[in-house]
Amino acid sequence: MEGTKLKAAILIISDTAFNDPSTDKSEDTLIETFSSERGSQPEWAIEWTIIIPDNVAAIRQHVSMLCDDDDDYMNLIVTTGGTGFTSKDFTPEAIKPMLDREAPGLMLRHEESKLIELAVAMMSRPVAGVRQRTLILTLPGSPKGAKENLASVLKLLPHACMQAAGGDSRTLHAGGVKKLEHEAGVSVRTSKAQNSQIFQHHHGHSHAHGGHLVPKAHTKPEDRPIPNDPTAGPSARHRKSPYAMLSVEDALQLISENTPSPKQVKAPVDPALVGRVLAEDVLAKEAVPAFRASIVDGYAIAVSEDGVSSKGSFPVASVSHAAPGEIPPLEPGTIARITTGAPLPPGATSCVMVEDTKLSSMTEDGHEEEIVEILTDEVKANENVREVGSDIRYGDVILKKGDEITAVGGELGLLASVGKAEVMVYEKPVVGVMSTGDEIIPHDRPSELRLGEVRDCNRPTVMAAVRGWGFQVVDLGVAEDTPGALEQSIRDAMRKVSVIITTGGVSMGELDLLKPTIERSLGGTIHFGRVSMKPGKPTTFATVPFKNNAGDPETRLIFSLPGNPASAVVTSHLFVLPSLHQACGVRPPGLPKVTVTLAHDIRLDKQRPEYHRASVYTASNGALEAASTGGQRSSRVGSLKGANALLCLPAREGSLKKGNKVEALVMGRLLGGGTN
Repeated sequence: MEGTKLKAAILIISDTAFNDPSTDKSEDTLIETFSSERGSQPEWAIEWTIIIPDNVAAIRQHVSMLCDDDDDYMNLIVTTGGTGFTSKDFTPEAIKPMLDREAPGLMLRHEESKLIELAVAMMSRPVAGVRQRTLILTLPGSPKGAKENLASVLKLLPHACMQAAGGDSRTLHAGGVKKLEHEAGVSVRTSKAQNSQIFQHHHGHSHAHGGHLVPKAHTKPEDRPIPNDPTAGPSARHRKSPYAMLSVEDALQLISENTPSPKQVKAPVDPALVGRVLAEDVLAKEAVPAFRASIVDGYAIAVSEDGVSSKGSFPVASVSHAAPGEIPPLEPGTIARITTGAPLPPGATSCVMVEDTKLSSMTEDGHEEEIVEILTDEVKANENVREVGSDIRYGDVILKKGDEITAVGGELGLLASVGKAEVMVYEKPVVGVMSTGDEIIPHDRPSELRLGEVRDCNRPTVMAAVRGWGFQVVDLGVAEDTPGALEQSIRDAMRKVSVIITTGGVSMGELDLLKPTIERSLGGTIHFGRVSMKPGKPTTFATVPFKNNAGDPETRLIFSLPGNPASAVVTSHLFVLPSLHQACGVRPPGLPKVTVTLAHDIRLDKQRPEYHRASVYTASNGALEAASTGGQRSSRVGSLKGANALLCLPAREGSLKKGNKVEALVMGRLLGGGTN
């Protein structure tokens, strides 16, 4: 290991220091402690010092960012602060679920001289362990306690880090334990303090670095749910969901707060621009029209300012077509044949319609008009002429920031008319769709189903919806129902897409692994895990920290939808679409809402609001009417056939009667002329 440097990161966890970095004293102390080992092999390189608030999501986001990049991970992360017993001390709760393997032995203190500090140490809750190839060690918040605890194990850490990084155990252990103890500067001594964990804790919260994006928490640490531990077996799983039941409105608010702001990109002006939202005002760099043009087929004439009549016979001196090229000036006493949209010849003031003229004579070869008679003397100056800039003036704002380029064509036509080759727009997120479950098979597998197998209808259905919304969609396949396989599938997906939609695996079964995988393995934050709605109660929304190829921290969104087909479709329209719209600047986000009249009675659910699949159509009187698509069981795929709207039904006893008005969220094209 000669010449090798181990990479370390220091995470200072404190609200006080996050708000005022000047109050932090731990950073310099810990860096000095690492520097005291200079000259030993390997040496430490402090790559990161980060100050973050006392926030579980923020802690997990940064730890995951520093551990989970296969090409750029830290060998060691030490945290300081948040290991005590106050209401804001939950560093252990944030770190422990993220560990693949715990290392309690690292927290043992071997120095008998520290026995006096045992009472203080008992007020600290240290955690140590390995995540992927990174060793993580939590230290007390006081600079003195952090320094002493780090110093007591610092000589042991290089060996532990090299093992965690995949070093060959036989090579590392060559020479036996005594050699390792000698190199580490420690020895085994039997004493009363041998098995004591002696840590000081002073929760002064004086640590800092700013500028990092930190998720906004909306719950207290003690109220946050702890997901199932997949390794504990089915008997240890939750019998009741630990996630609070949120209203649809509260769930949408959390999605909005955690959806990243739109990113600006340049895009060419072509048909692919449809569906994009402008990120800045667009100014006309040319006038439209750029020249004086005729608005009729006829003849360009020069109307005299002294009021001389335009009536009479005139020689046809030239022809002006709607094509580029030079046009000779119009000489006094002559006229020029002209077509609609063609530029007026220099010297012409007006255009007379062909209907107000008659042909007097042809040229000798019979190919061209020679003399044309104008039958009216009422042609005025500038008549039948489109002036320069009369449609669009140079420098006008033709489209505003936030305008969407629609398929109707008007916006694209405006941009093209003034010669815009490219514009600044908001980038559209790329969406990946994944099914989960060992029972799921491709829908097009030709062989018959075996007992327990289910054809995958969710993935093609949700992918079609996302594509119909105008977003690029990536097929992420089917993930297996094992923690490691599911984790790897999601990690692979995060490198391909910015939004992941999964279906299945979010209920209460022993193989419903998405929630624990997101929190325990990926270091993500589940913002909600249950919604008071029908269908779609187990809908889950989470964010996961991620480092892009440039090493910059980003956030990936995960929408984990129920496995039942109707639930997956309803929740994708209700929750995923508004987030995608917000991420690319579409306002207002989500499905449009209309008021409809019920074509028949509909029974209500007394416990949960229902989003009832329905067909909305224009009745003969012009009003919008709605008819149910039939049985609304969440697994019933047939209820989606013909559905173009979701009726927003309240939770209460009884029924809504035929003729009652309700709100409907429109998913597809409205039908006309009633239903079949």
